Amino acid sequence: MKIGIVCYPTFGGSGVVATELGKALAKKGHEVHFITYSQPTRLDFFNENLFYHQVDVRTYPLFQYPPYELVLASKMVDVVKYEKLDILHVHYAIPHASAAYMAKQILATEGIYVPVVTTLHGTDITLVGKDASFAPVVTFSINASDGVTAVSQSLREETYDYFKITKDIRVIHNFVDLERFKRQRKDHFKQAICPNNECMIVHASNFRRVKRVEDVVRVFEKVRKQIPAKLLLVGDGPERNNIEKLCRKLGICDDIRFLGKLDAIEEVLSVADLFLMPSEKESFGLAVLEAMACEVPVITSNAGGLTELNIDGETGFALPVGDVDGMTEKAIYILSSSERLNAFKKRALARAQEFEVSKIVPMYENMYQEVLDKFREIMVPES
Repeated sequence: MKIGIVCYPTFGGSGVVATELGKALAKKGHEVHFITYSQPTRLDFFNENLFYHQVDVRTYPLFQYPPYELVLASKMVDVVKYEKLDILHVHYAIPHASAAYMAKQILATEGIYVPVVTTLHGTDITLVGKDASFAPVVTFSINASDGVTAVSQSLREETYDYFKITKDIRVIHNFVDLERFKRQRKDHFKQAICPNNECMIVHASNFRRVKRVEDVVRVFEKVRKQIPAKLLLVGDGPERNNIEKLCRKLGICDDIRFLGKLDAIEEVLSVADLFLMPSEKESFGLAVLEAMACEVPVITSNAGGLTELNIDGETGFALPVGDVDGMTEKAIYILSSSERLNAFKKRALARAQEFEVSKIVPMYENMYQEVLDKFREIMVPES
């Protein structure tokens, strides 16, 4: 099968999932063409079945803002025509699904028919889509898709709640590569950060307000009063300056490391004892899954799809958004007993194994085939 994948080439969950999906499909023999404005961050290895097509966004004096959606649609038309793609898989409703609809209509005028599968990841629905100025386009783009998936049951329900969707939305959860995300022997790294055998707590995100990184710091500040611990903050974003100021205000800077954006986050997770994700909204929580795959118990909020992944009391705990005291109590409960900690680690790994890439990718392959079969019956004229 020849598959075109359109995504944001960023460190965010949607870009990571789209890229890892493309890589996994290529390994299985499918020909995968990425179409985006820069090379995806995790498109980091060579495979004869992987291709990258850059969307060249130019600035013209006539436009105040570059017309990315139009350029993207044109690029999709070009790639579908000359690479003879069977299907387009776009990640995010806007602008990707709306651009794909335009490309599809242009191609149809030339007798070329290609179906579009749209995957909803979260902020395209929970933040952008709820803006009244975007809602009609989001609704149309989803309904005009030939197949629609969502990364969690929570996101599926929220989409139906907020938009007049007539399409069936299939839940296909995010996944993890257990060959990459597994606990490694990195004792030297743990010793360097925690020379006195302190517990290591980790958080990873894009440091947006919705991630509530301030809650991470406040939980850590309370935990370290009872248990010697260090905190590693992985990622970067608009809230970093505020978090640094909070660390100084609380006088805990010596026990916190800002690591910035890391490609090899699995090396950090390999020496972690606990992962914190207190997000206000989280459609799935890929970073949580990657931590669990590295045998790290997690404490999360109970927002969105997090409770579909983190089983309260088994793989960690899920508490109400903003419950710093509750998260602190559960963190201390996990970390205060090595026997209890090890039990949580084992259960976290067992849960992560349910989302292993080899179990999830066939769901997308089946989706593609179903969409192709139905599309060909309806759309392709008889010769």
